[in-house]
This record gives sequence, structure tokens and C-alpha cells, in this order.
Amino acid sequence: MASPRELPDMVGEFLALAKQYLWENTIGAAKALGRLAAVSLAASTVFVLAGLFLAVAGMRFVLLAMPDGAIWSGLGYILASLGLLAATGFVMWRATR
Repeated sequence: MASPRELPDMVGEFLALAKQYLWENTIGAAKALGRLAAVSLAASTVFVLAGLFLAVAGMRFVLLAMPDGAIWSGLGYILASLGLLAATGFVMWRATR
């Protein structure tokens, strides 16, 4: 058994170990999780912007392929919307498998 004179040193050592354990297993892990969340948010934003730009490019391609005229332009917008809806459905179908 330890002598009463060693008790303050033992308490100080216990507090240092408790702080180290708290830092390594809770705060350090939370920081790593925060970094992962930030990178994931940035990546999802980039993918959303890429999808938006590809959708606009696809719509412009469909409109370019259609003959001139208001009715053909409207049909081009409808076809582009249906194509985007089909692409979104395909991505959601593959993501849930």
C-alpha cells in the first residue's frame, strides 16, 4: 500500500492519465469525425455541381439536335427533363443496391 505522502503524486498521475484518455478516445476521435464530415460535404457539393453542369450540357445538346421552332424547343426541354429523371432514377437504384 502506498504511503500517505505519495497520495498527491498518485492523484496527479491519475488526473494526467484521465486527461490523456479523454483526449485520445473522445476529443481526438470527434475531431477526426469532423474532418471526415467536412471532406464528405465538400465532395458531395462537387458531385452535385458536376451533375448540374452535365444536366445543362445534356439539355443544350438535345436542344441543338432539335429543329428550330417553339414546339421543338419545348419538346427538347421535355426530353431533357425525362432523361435527367431517368439518370437520377438509375443512380438512386444503384445506390440502394
